[in-house]
Amino acid sequence: MNAVNPALVASPNNEVLLSTPQQLKRHYPLSAPLAAQIAQQRQTIENILSGEDPRLLVISGPCSIHDPVAVLEYAEKLQQLQCELEDQIFLVMRTYIEKPRTTVGWKGFLYDPQLDDSSNLEMGLQQSRQLYLQIIEMGLPIASEILSPMSTGYFDDLLAWGAIGARTSESQIHREISSHMPYSIGFKNGTDGSIQIALDAIQAAQNSHQFLGMSQQGLPCILQSSGNPLAHLILRGSNTGPNYQLSEIEKIKAKCKRELPALVIDCSHGNSSKNPQLQPQVLETIIAERAHTQVRGVMLESHLVDGQQKISCNMIYGQSITDGCLGWEKTAHLLREVAETMRKQALDLIA
Repeated sequence: MNAVNPALVASPNNEVLLSTPQQLKRHYPLSAPLAAQIAQQRQTIENILSGEDPRLLVISGPCSIHDPVAVLEYAEKLQQLQCELEDQIFLVMRTYIEKPRTTVGWKGFLYDPQLDDSSNLEMGLQQSRQLYLQIIEMGLPIASEILSPMSTGYFDDLLAWGAIGARTSESQIHREISSHMPYSIGFKNGTDGSIQIALDAIQAAQNSHQFLGMSQQGLPCILQSSGNPLAHLILRGSNTGPNYQLSEIEKIKAKCKRELPALVIDCSHGNSSKNPQLQPQVLETIIAERAHTQVRGVMLESHLVDGQQKISCNMIYGQSITDGCLGWEKTAHLLREVAETMRKQALDLIA
């Protein structure tokens, strides 16, 4: 692979110059047809979140990307499943390249694509954008978490949906960045279960801001945002238990002074007690109660192989190296069952 900026310069302060967003986009350009495809997919997601489109938004994919070959195989399977279920479900592939760490650990494909602590961020930028484009070329919309505000300009033209994690929903800069992004963004409740943190974040992101950022030329600048109209709420459970059930959502509605934003449920994390094999149970409950909760979307941590593993010299192909995931066969079976249940629910309403 040809480097975008082969003459990386290290300063006396151990600073390494990286390609600018503009340089990376020139090296890995987004074609006009793919840009139109992404725009249409973003609009579809907006229509689902607003209730205009009755389908279920499903963000499914690995907890984190670490092997492009396995990720592309997963993407091919997901695209084939989308063709089968498109009357009831709109699939978006989870393509997370940054990982928040409570203390230390592997920070994601963007930072360490070689999985060896080499921290080759230039390689991570190039390979991440190249991989994103390959997935988009298959016809799939992609989603990721906004973690480092500095990285958003490298991929803002590619993502169809974004999330702000439980640890960063309270961050002012993440709220400002979200107000500037051209796609729908969900805010997760806090790890302690706090919903108010996410509700405040949604209100902030829906408004316009002027804030310090980085230009496409890699220079510090003032960014002017117009607000993100479909910032929404992601319920991910908490350290003390789940919050996806109708009873919990009713409690949240009762506490909310304003109309509750569009709801997306994370079937993993606190809602499944971090047990990936409980995600089907969570999703089945969500679908059964959806007529009352008006949940617009769900998130699944899913990969080719069940479970998780540590980084080693002898890793299992298609298995997560961060949070445990539901294997592909179980994922496909689950989503087929969900689509069939939704079809029956639609017929019952007609009857």
